Order: sequence, then structure tokens, then C-alpha cells
Amino acid sequence: MIGNRSVAFRFVLCTALLGCPVARAAGADCPDHPDALGTFRTLVVDPRQHPHIGTMQYPETLPLRDHEVVLTFDDGPLPRNSNQVLQTLAEQCVKATFFIIGEQARANPEGVRKLAEAGHTIGTHSQSHPLTFAKMKLEQAQKQIDDGIASTSAALNDPAALAPFFRFPGLLRSDVTENYLASRGIQVWSTDVLADDWHRVSPAKVYDLAIKRLEESGKGILLLHDIQARTAAALPKILHELKARGYHIVHVIPATSQEPATPTDPQDWKMHPPSESVPVARWPKIPNFVYAETDMLAAPALADFDTSDGKLLLSSERFEHVKRHGVPLPSEAPWPRLAAVSTEDMGVMLPVPAQDLFEMPEDANAAFRSPPPRLAHAVESETNARSKRASGVRRHAGHGIARTRQAAHAAPDAAKHQPRASRGGARRQVRVASLKKR
Repeated sequence: MIGNRSVAFRFVLCTALLGCPVARAAGADCPDHPDALGTFRTLVVDPRQHPHIGTMQYPETLPLRDHEVVLTFDDGPLPRNSNQVLQTLAEQCVKATFFIIGEQARANPEGVRKLAEAGHTIGTHSQSHPLTFAKMKLEQAQKQIDDGIASTSAALNDPAALAPFFRFPGLLRSDVTENYLASRGIQVWSTDVLADDWHRVSPAKVYDLAIKRLEESGKGILLLHDIQARTAAALPKILHELKARGYHIVHVIPATSQEPATPTDPQDWKMHPPSESVPVARWPKIPNFVYAETDMLAAPALADFDTSDGKLLLSSERFEHVKRHGVPLPSEAPWPRLAAVSTEDMGVMLPVPAQDLFEMPEDANAAFRSPPPRLAHAVESETNARSKRASGVRRHAGHGIARTRQAAHAAPDAAKHQPRASRGGARRQVRVASLKKR
């Protein structure tokens, strides 16, 4: 309740003092739907002052306040789905902006007239929706734009109902085409928020993306497609959720001689304008003071200063003669001073160290010298001897293993020529002999 009173107070103050456009209450516009979302206010824009809007491609967007949304629909009209979208908007008393394709207007002029009769804003979206505007020559782009405008105007009973708003198919802009549109006073609309409803996604996904991305931006232009069945199915839930989250719908119309543009400041056309609470955002405006009197003030005299002779500021005399509260100032600072250093013994010289103080005895250098040649030869001989003994042991062990293996192979042959009774004893002797050698 407090929040609603605050909004109402700001609205009354804006309307009374600043001449802001009147915001319509939902109940007043929708007597049969008191709980409808409604259209909060109407924004009047001058296309020549702001030729490009939509932060997806341009620095500026519509001058919306926090939690304000502009609904836009592309590619229609297509009766099967566009009529359902139109019905949902009527039930919620919401006004939107439709960007019409010229061929669709020729095929369904009645659908274009329904939009105008319902009070929606009608812009154009080219004649045949080509996705090559970024590569087109100027002559081709002009024909697409002019034919789309002509086809949509022909479908309307009042051609003046067509707004000078244009959106590139697929948002595929080009500098040449933008310059042509600006020369004709046509405003190019991009967008701030996408719901990806042209993809093969479910109505629930369209709803999720629309609400999620609006929450991230806080406000902005929402791009939808009234020819899509998924969009028509998701729209009632989107509008219901917008109201539940405190969003307001803004209807945009072009300025005319009878309807001047809504007063705005340049920073209002930014998605996130600088805040007054940020010191570096904007320099404060200097007020224009009106001075009642312009006479010069008299210059002060030395006698105006509270001094004994009026010469204190110009005098170079010491301050000892000045009294403060009747007490003379001390001639020296009260804090302790460093003791004076005596220089009587400065001429005493320290003894010079003897030369042999840094000499190193001979035996101390021995540790850093290489061993004598004899000692090195002895070390090398001992190393070679150890290596030879180790190799001899390995050769001896190898010969022993070889002899053992030979005896083991010879034993069966010898046993063949012995009597059966003595074969067992011969095997045991061969085994004992091999164990002894090991």
C-alpha cells in the first residue's frame, strides 16, 4: 500500500508541476477487466531528434523509467496467430507497436485495420522481409522500404495512422540504409530484450526468457512475433507476470504538430542513466544568483586587525615583544633540544691494522688445493683394483653356473649307461656335487 501511495504521489507531482503525459489507470481503460495490466502512460517521441533506438545496436533507447516495458511485435499480420495476440492485448487493455511486412498487409489488410482500430502503433518491417539489408545496394534497400510503407498504407483507411517507425528484418542494419531512413524522418527501432520466440522453442521457454531478461535489464523494449503460435500461447502468462512483478506498459506514438514530444533530458535516453547520487556522474548545475547591490566592498585597514600598533603583519621584529593574554611568548621552544656534541677528540686517529693480520697460513690453503699427483695415482690404482676384483668375481660365478648346467645336462646321459639300481645314486651324487660347487 505504501509503495502504491508513493507511485501515486510522484505521478500527481509530475503531472501538476512538470506537465508529464497522463498515465491511464487500468480500471478506467478496462471497465470489464478491473484486474487488467493496462497501459500506464503514452510516450511521444520525435524520430528526427532520436533516429536510432534500442541498446542491442545503438547507444540510445526509449526514455523509460524503471520497470517500464514497451511491447513490440514483428512480421504480421497472420490471422491465425495475430488475432489471438490482438485479443490478449485487448483483454489486458495493453497497447503495443506492430512492425508490418508489406506482403502480409496486402494478403490481410483487414488485420492491419484491426490493429489501427484497437489503438496500436503501426510501423513497417520492409516489403518481403529479406535478410540481406546489410549487403544490399541503396536502390534495393529503398525499394524494400518504400514498398513496405506503400503496402501498409494502402491497407489502412487512414494512411496518417502509419507511424514513421521501421525495424530491419533480423536487425541486419547498414549505414547506407540508416542514412536513407533518417533523411525521410523515419526512426529505426532495434530492441533491448529478446525472447527468442522465432526459434523452435516451447511457449514456456518464451515466457521464461522474456521475464528473465526483463528482470536483468529492469526495463526496455521487448521484441516478440505475433505470427508465432508459441508467442500467442505465452503472451497471457507474460502479461500476468509483468503485473505481478510491478511492471508498467508504455505506449509509444510519434510526435505531430498537434502532439509534441514528451519532454526528456539527454540522459533519459540511456538504458542506465547516471545517478544523481554518484559524484562523478554529472557536475552540479551552478545557480544563477541575482545580486541586489553591485557596489564594491571597502578594503580593510591595518587598524581593523587586533594588534598593539597595527604593524604586526608588516613588521620583521622578533615575537618576544608580543604578549598573548598578558604572558610574554617564550624566546625558545619548550620542547627538549639535542645535546651538543663535543668535537675536542675529533683529531684522535684509530690505530691502523697490521699487514699480517689478514694473512692466511699455508696449511689453511691446503684444503682448497687439488691432491698431489702421487695421492691421485694411488686413488686411481685402488679404484681400478676394486673394479678388476669385482669383474673376476662375476666371471667366476658365471663359470660355476655354466659348469653346473653342463653337469646337469650330462647326468642323464651317464645314467643311461648305468644299471637301473645305480641310477638313483648317480643322480644324488651329481646333485651333491653341484651343491658343493655352489
